[in-house]
Amino acid sequence: MRAGWMIKLLGALLALAALSPTVALAQFSDNYNFLKAVKDRDGDKATKLLEKPGSTVINSRDVTTGENALHIVVARRDSTWVNFLLAKGANPNLADNDGNTPLMDAVQVRFEDAVQSLIARGAQVDKSNDSGETPLIRAVQLRDVGLVRLLVTNGANVDKRDSIAGMSARDYGKRDSRTPGLLEALDAAKPATPKGPVQGPVF
Repeated sequence: MRAGWMIKLLGALLALAALSPTVALAQFSDNYNFLKAVKDRDGDKATKLLEKPGSTVINSRDVTTGENALHIVVARRDSTWVNFLLAKGANPNLADNDGNTPLMDAVQVRFEDAVQSLIARGAQVDKSNDSGETPLIRAVQLRDVGLVRLLVTNGANVDKRDSIAGMSARDYGKRDSRTPGLLEALDAAKPATPKGPVQGPVF
């Protein structure tokens, strides 16, 4: 009796094991095919995968780098695809394996249109990478005054420090005496306003 029960249990487990990889492989294939379609600029294929019932491919990540579709299109400076993916619900705050968000990548390649689009769709302007660098720190290091102004205008924290040198965007800016307008752009940041006590309703 006990041996028969064990055989049935073993059979059920084997059947489950045979089924699970198929389900996982199908999902993996959709994720892979979606990222490939994005890399190939194949809008029809990408759209078909996005429109499949229950599809979650919009935020698929490369298994090696952790990059998602937004990282891919930002790297090639492709405004059309950036806006398409954001309109389809791509999460602008997902980071790759180094902690870099699409916003950080957009700053790195000086892609101002993407910076604006990502922020407009909810990108966290002060989200740090694994080195503690913010997009603003990177913009200062690149001596890109236009991007510094854009980030500061959208609330970037000029005093948030990285974890490597313990320096902020303002600190890096003070070290740079060769870039006209850099410190002025940083100084235009609005100081953080402390929150006062919460007022209750008046009856």
